[in-house]
Amino acid sequence: MNDFIFNEQFISEKLLSYNSESRLCLEDENFTKGAVVFLIITYTKKPYELVLIRRTHRDGDKHSGEMSFPGGKFEETQDKSYIDTALRESEEELGIPRQNIQILGSFDDHITPKLFIITPIVGYISPDQEMVKQESEVKEIVKIPITFFANKDNYKERTYLLHGNKIAVGKYVYRPFIGKKYIIFGATSHLIVHYLEKVYNLRLMRSGYRRLNCEDFKVRIRKNQK
Repeated sequence: MNDFIFNEQFISEKLLSYNSESRLCLEDENFTKGAVVFLIITYTKKPYELVLIRRTHRDGDKHSGEMSFPGGKFEETQDKSYIDTALRESEEELGIPRQNIQILGSFDDHITPKLFIITPIVGYISPDQEMVKQESEVKEIVKIPITFFANKDNYKERTYLLHGNKIAVGKYVYRPFIGKKYIIFGATSHLIVHYLEKVYNLRLMRSGYRRLNCEDFKVRIRKNQK
């Protein structure tokens, strides 16, 4: 049984480099490209934690109020790569200097129904790293043990058929104490599930089902363009 104690070499060997030809890199002119830091807090004597944020409610923000990893859209004037995007956004949203985030690797791009393509960059920080939320964009910084996400009892899926394809949409509900809960769903939950499968060979998604891909949205996009 895996104890989920942080092991830099083990995790990095399971991941892909950002520029790996084996990594699924999605491109579609109808989607906005961006990146997140799949952010890990390391410990020596207990399982590591993931850092998520609850976004503030803002008019015009498609991900307002949602739980997500720190990140945002690629800015051509500021970013040379999606690693730059992820680190820049983490510095803005959490106040973590980019040099304090150690990069472990990456894995496949993911999409959202709100027409974003997300590149995940896996990185870690030390437990004594100070984090200061950006008040305008971040309502809360939430640390959740990786063991919570790895527990199959905590993962739920909604399944449906789309043009004959079996689609699964995942969700976690984290309750750190009575009266408090965080709902992690959609792309954020899918990134976590994909990471667990990639690194620990732990499959949570229902067999025979798949995630949405860019082609699934073509009909909707064409209708919106008319």
